Amino acid sequence: MTVSLAASLIDLALGFELAAIGKAAGNRFALEGVTCKPGQDGAIEVRVQKLEATALRLAFGPLVLDIGRIALHELVARIRTDAGAARLAAVEAREAEFSGWKLQGPLSLPSQIRKVWDASQKPAEPAADAWRLDPFGQAEGTVRAQITDAHLLFDADVTVPIRHGEIDFNDATVEHVGPDSRMGISRLGLYVDAPNGRSYLYQFASAPLAGVEFERRGALLSPWVSERGKLQLQVFAESTLRQGRESLDPGLTAQARLLLGRTALSGEVRLGDGVLAMPGVQVHLEGRDGGANVLALHADSVGRGLTAEIASFAARDAVASWQGAQFGFDALAAALALQLLVEGPSMRFVLDLGSGKVTKPRFASR
Repeated sequence: MTVSLAASLIDLALGFELAAIGKAAGNRFALEGVTCKPGQDGAIEVRVQKLEATALRLAFGPLVLDIGRIALHELVARIRTDAGAARLAAVEAREAEFSGWKLQGPLSLPSQIRKVWDASQKPAEPAADAWRLDPFGQAEGTVRAQITDAHLLFDADVTVPIRHGEIDFNDATVEHVGPDSRMGISRLGLYVDAPNGRSYLYQFASAPLAGVEFERRGALLSPWVSERGKLQLQVFAESTLRQGRESLDPGLTAQARLLLGRTALSGEVRLGDGVLAMPGVQVHLEGRDGGANVLALHADSVGRGLTAEIASFAARDAVASWQGAQFGFDALAAALALQLLVEGPSMRFVLDLGSGKVTKPRFASR
């Protein structure tokens, strides 16, 4: 009874394929304090004092979610019957504790999932206008790169400061043996001026309209650059995402791709408070003053992948839409790590959630 009821709640809510994480581990459920009674509009109201599940695997197409453990406290579910079929209309819990969560899959959503995702949005909200990256507008930190192979371009230690959500390339340094190089941004793209000439790391398909202050030269027809340019992270990223590019790195030059394979990266960026939103998802980051949402970056080879970790992730007022259903929570506190892995021409992601707690997680179908 306990296994079938718990599994039914998951299947009704999400439509995921349910299995165990491994052959040796079964998907286990435990229920405490279960009561049922008629609810409003003919629905059945199921109350569970505590639902605990371990060693679960949920799959939807190429996306796979492994759940080490989850415990829901004071859960209330409302089940309706439409044309003889049971349907989970809503579920809410006072609190959820979890550990050992891992979501992984291809980085680019397949076309069939993208169609479902787009269909779940409100018609009045165009997807292109849904991007909002407030925390990057207040970002503070430093990103460092070490390029170790000399024959491509140069040996270099690159330091890029981020202040008030902006990169000022006048403050970026490219240090190596001999005269140092300089980074900058022009209408053609992001470049490095080395002793042997200018090389572009990223080239724009067309000059961006927002978030970029291009390099400026001194006197009329002067070959010398007086200002290297600036990049406002929030405005530039939002503008780029709203263009709806299918590829994540369309402007990387062939030289830059080779260089990234020989580039190690590290850094720490403190994100600001504010709204993060993409089509179908919105959440508010908080806790900057308390040390939350500090992004640690690491890569032995950027060309093979990148890891981003937040030891203390804090967010509130989340809402997400999917297949005609809506999910949300009041607050979330957890540790998380995101890996981006390059595997030949394709990329995939692995999102790890450590121990955490969610206040008032909820689900409702439309």
